Amino acid sequence: MSTLSFSIWPPTQRTRDAVAKRLVETLSAPSSVLSKRYGTLPPDEAADAARRIEAEAFAAAAASPDDDGIEVLQVYSKEISRRMLDAVKSRSGTAPVPDGNGAQAPDVAPASGEETKADETEA
Repeated sequence: MSTLSFSIWPPTQRTRDAVAKRLVETLSAPSSVLSKRYGTLPPDEAADAARRIEAEAFAAAAASPDDDGIEVLQVYSKEISRRMLDAVKSRSGTAPVPDGNGAQAPDVAPASGEETKADETEA
C-alpha cells in the first residue's frame, strides 16, 4: 500500500509566483479595495513591490518557530497582508484618494491591531 504525502509548507515556486502576480493585480488595479483607498501603483512599481513583499513574507514565515505547515502558512499570509498595507500606506501618506467623481473614497475600518491617525494623536 502506498502512502500519499501532502505538504502545505513551503509553497512551490509556482505558487509563490502566483501570489506575486496577484499582488501586482491588487496593487495596480483601480478596482481593488486598497487602490480605491490609497491609489494605484504603476505596474512596474507594483511588480517590484510584489516581489519584495512576497520574498520578505516568505523569509519571515520560514523563520517562524512554528513547525505546523498550516501555522506557517498563516504567518506567510499575515505577513503578505501587513506588508502590502504598509507599502500602499507609505506611498500614499495614508490619505484617502478621491474617486473618479472628485469625492473621497469611503474610509475602510482599520484592521485589528492597526492604529489610526486619531489613535496616534491621542498617545
